[in-house]
Amino acid sequence: MAKHFFGLTDTGKTRDNNEDSFIVQPINGEQYILAAVIDGVGGYHGGEVAAAIAKEEMMRQFIARPKDPISQIIDAFRETNRLIVAKKETEKELSEMACVATLVLADIENNQFYYGHVGDTRLYLLRDGSLVKISKDHSFVGFLEDSGRLDEVAAMQHPKRNELNKAIGFSDQITNVESYIETGQSPFLPGDTLLLCSDGLTDMVNKQDITSLLMQGDRLAKKADNLIALANENGGRDNITVVLLQNNKAKQNVEPTRPGLAQQVPLSTTATMREEPVTDVQPETNSRSKKHPGFIALIILCIVLLGTTLLLFLKSQQTVDHGSMRAAPAKILVRNNQEKLLQDAIDHAPGDTLVLSDSIFKSPILLSDTLRIRKDTLHIFAHGIVLQADSGYKGAAIILKSQSKLISLDSMQFKGFNLAIAASNQALFLKNVRFINCVLPVNNSYVFPNQQLINMLFPSVNQSKNITKATDSKNGAN
Repeated sequence: MAKHFFGLTDTGKTRDNNEDSFIVQPINGEQYILAAVIDGVGGYHGGEVAAAIAKEEMMRQFIARPKDPISQIIDAFRETNRLIVAKKETEKELSEMACVATLVLADIENNQFYYGHVGDTRLYLLRDGSLVKISKDHSFVGFLEDSGRLDEVAAMQHPKRNELNKAIGFSDQITNVESYIETGQSPFLPGDTLLLCSDGLTDMVNKQDITSLLMQGDRLAKKADNLIALANENGGRDNITVVLLQNNKAKQNVEPTRPGLAQQVPLSTTATMREEPVTDVQPETNSRSKKHPGFIALIILCIVLLGTTLLLFLKSQQTVDHGSMRAAPAKILVRNNQEKLLQDAIDHAPGDTLVLSDSIFKSPILLSDTLRIRKDTLHIFAHGIVLQADSGYKGAAIILKSQSKLISLDSMQFKGFNLAIAASNQALFLKNVRFINCVLPVNNSYVFPNQQLINMLFPSVNQSKNITKATDSKNGAN
């Protein structure tokens, strides 16, 4: 199998059969990589059948070069749901079967990936040593963890960690409710790694250990084997599946460089100065150069009149109130308490995750100055909080530092800004974000080395209704 994608599944230590399945295969040469992790639900044979149906349908949807990745991902999930429901109706012994899945289409050529997700399988992005969880767990415990109410250790040990809110084959909601399928799109930069996995891994191995194993300089096959081995070592209570994708293109150096100094050419010591003969120049004898006495008198009169006029003007200004001539002091912008609190929360966020509590931050938060994100990596869960431009404010709502590697904004709204977000070098990832009456929602700038040839296709933006939906805090739906 190619070096930049690999998949592996294992039964684990306690199960007799493996209800997990996975996909990892190239499309259209190797421009695209299709990857999925599918976890069957519903008994000894039912889970395997549901996972097999999902795998076959997902592969069928992407036989040819994809035209609209997000739409095709949604179609794959919905058609899989229809097929599973139909199978359950004809074979009663499979009436409890369903599956959960994470499906990814990675566009290596254009440095993008697209994904769809239902359930508690997971999608992670590893960039420059930081592992960020992209998908949300569609379970009660997953919601508590994603919202910051439970830490990772408590979630891994929670007795209800495997009780699902969503699955493929549960109901027709997957067709009728737009937000049932979580979808998204993000840059997949050279050097990035995507991890798709079943809960058999994440229930047994914490994020820190996963990151450590992924950062080791092994081949993807060895990394996958190490992850599964550690899950089994920690108990192996469930089937374990790992799929790894890597953008193996060479990294581009996007650090700004100092322009080269202009080359100075020293004066030649052998240069000679050419001497030109000097000739006497006789003054021109033109009758017009002689000044007529009447002309001189006229000039003097004009000067006197001009001086008199200037003197009268200066005297008239003496009646002006000198206090009114003082320049008004510059207006100083004073941030409101909510702005200060939000900027402070961003600056002092522990680790790479910040959860904004709607009990502390009251929407809308009026901004009179720019919020600056100075971290390399930060994932902000905003719970639908609205950032709104204060009257008269014309600046950006959020600016990312140019060296940022991955800044993720989840469930946030921007209202009334000339510019909502200023980002650099594809570091920004948006999820469930809405822009309302913003002249320019996002301005993404790129920094390239000085005087070097650049070959780059700038990514397009996929507009999906699923992406703009806010989180439903009652059931953890997206």
